[in-house]
Amino acid sequence: MKTMQDFYVFLETAKQGSFSKAANVLDLTPAAVSATIKRLETQLDTMLFVRSTRNLRITAEGERFREKCQIAVDAIEEGIQLLNQKEDVLQGDIKLSMPSDIGRNLILPWIDEFMDQHPQISISVVLSDSLTNMYTEPVDAAIRYGIPGDSTMVALPICQENQRVVCASPHFLQTSRDIRHPTDLEALNCLSFMLFSANHSRWRFFQGQDWTEVKVSGNRKANDGDVVKRWVVAGKGIGYKSLLDVSEELLAGKLIRLLTDWHGEPAPLYLVCPDRRQLTPELRILREFLAEKCQNQWIRCEKLPR
Repeated sequence: MKTMQDFYVFLETAKQGSFSKAANVLDLTPAAVSATIKRLETQLDTMLFVRSTRNLRITAEGERFREKCQIAVDAIEEGIQLLNQKEDVLQGDIKLSMPSDIGRNLILPWIDEFMDQHPQISISVVLSDSLTNMYTEPVDAAIRYGIPGDSTMVALPICQENQRVVCASPHFLQTSRDIRHPTDLEALNCLSFMLFSANHSRWRFFQGQDWTEVKVSGNRKANDGDVVKRWVVAGKGIGYKSLLDVSEELLAGKLIRLLTDWHGEPAPLYLVCPDRRQLTPELRILREFLAEKCQNQWIRCEKLPR
């Protein structure tokens, strides 16, 4: 499939911004990559890249072609993968990174259910609140909050409606003042998550077109989201957590959602991977399974009385 190979070369060159870097990834020579791009430009009668002695920049026409080219390549690859599936049996190994709290307390039981349905799939899990470097670490995909800053990453939605919520245990609320406005939090013990020594102590809230940000403080901080939640459940203070992270505790009455007239910061959940070629049928089915589970969990929490 000569055309497919040319498309791969073009997409990798656009991604790397360099003939030599693309050649290194594709195990080709820079001359072969350059010749392929020239051939494509001749066939399309369009300049795809602007070259100089030191730089390579994709043109506006090249950018438009890249979008359509990626769609075409993805569709063909998905068709090939489907043809190669034997008797629709999903099999293989998935290496998956995920945040500590939602991974340990919510997603792991769902993965057990998924593997019961697909016994020929094996899954390796990495639990960490630090962002796994997916270009250097041996993982196929990661479950992450928020759209990745790296625009070359592929991000498939799992629960886009998810947001952060303020919550506390019934015991803590028995001994604390009324909380009617986000600024009331400034006088209370708020438990923070920290990452790489950066303390997430600025909590933002939205109400219609209005928004406010409060600087909170407290006597406990942790670089593990699960630890913060355990403290909140134990009545040690107030937390600002992803709704999905605390969903089981909210449903069980172990935590109570506060400031329900305000919306916390968006915390959309995505399945992220470096390249669409890593989206195997097994990984796509797992993403769909988790998306359905998360959506149902979010709906159950949204139905709780406020």
